[in-house]
Amino acid sequence: MAILNKAFFHDEAAAFAKLESIVWPKGPTCPHCGNAEKIYELKGVRSKPSKANPEGVERLGLKKCGACRKQFTARVGTVFESSHVPLHKWLQAAYLMCSSKKGVSSHQIHRALEVQYKTAWFMTHRLREAMRSGQLAPFGSGGGAVESDETFIGKDKSVRQRTWHFRPTHMNKVLSLVDRDTRQVRSFVVKDIRLSTIAPILAENISREARLMTDEALVYMYIGHNFSMHRHVNHSANEYVKLYNPTIHTNTVEGYFSIFKRGMKGIYQHCSSKHLHRYMAEYDFRYNHRIANGYNDMERTDVALAGIVGRRLTYRGSRSTSKH
Repeated sequence: MAILNKAFFHDEAAAFAKLESIVWPKGPTCPHCGNAEKIYELKGVRSKPSKANPEGVERLGLKKCGACRKQFTARVGTVFESSHVPLHKWLQAAYLMCSSKKGVSSHQIHRALEVQYKTAWFMTHRLREAMRSGQLAPFGSGGGAVESDETFIGKDKSVRQRTWHFRPTHMNKVLSLVDRDTRQVRSFVVKDIRLSTIAPILAENISREARLMTDEALVYMYIGHNFSMHRHVNHSANEYVKLYNPTIHTNTVEGYFSIFKRGMKGIYQHCSSKHLHRYMAEYDFRYNHRIANGYNDMERTDVALAGIVGRRLTYRGSRSTSKH
């Protein structure tokens, strides 16, 4: 049977059962007070009558806390809270985003799920918020190799168009780190690629015992001594791998950038600076949970859904400028 034919992608009751198994793996917990002992299931409760539904709609998955006496569902306290979109469509959208290597546009979600484009745009941003890992463990612990590189994409309208050391300052700047041992990536949207910006990020996210692999950018020459080893390749001289040591290269992070740029240019086509950090979180998530790391499409979707808790995102918040 095809995955999209599974019941939780089409039946609302099955969708709530699926979500509850992910959000509450050890049983229901009240999102209001944290009580997990006396939880009652409410059946047959309907919403207020409306023109579209004169008899109201059954409130599936509704529960009541025996401690604080408040009602709730698995949606409360997650990115799905207060959404009028049926839960089974949320699960479809999550699967489509997680199973598409280069992403899926909001227009495609709008057409596939038959929701308004504005709704589809908001859904995709909420799901990207759920994909943020928030991991803080430094890369390269134990002396592993960590690649660091930066790339440029789109236009930053807050910066005037000019060049600085042959780098277009008017474009959005992204710094990515790849841990070769764990095969994980961590990306940052940065305002510039100067030493004062790059150095603190590397210090916080790379272990001092790591082996740093970079290109010939001068910024790394000033901070490379902070790690157990720093080796670089000279891309300007068409050197991509050191002949005497094939482990010295930045091809892994360059491969990640190729997937990211093909998706941004071919699928999304345009992204404003204030939303770029969420798109980076999406690409980081798919890369970190790819098949090479032991995740299939459905397992990747389950991990993304597990991240919806505590990631409340309102429509106004999704339109606000990033702090990165």
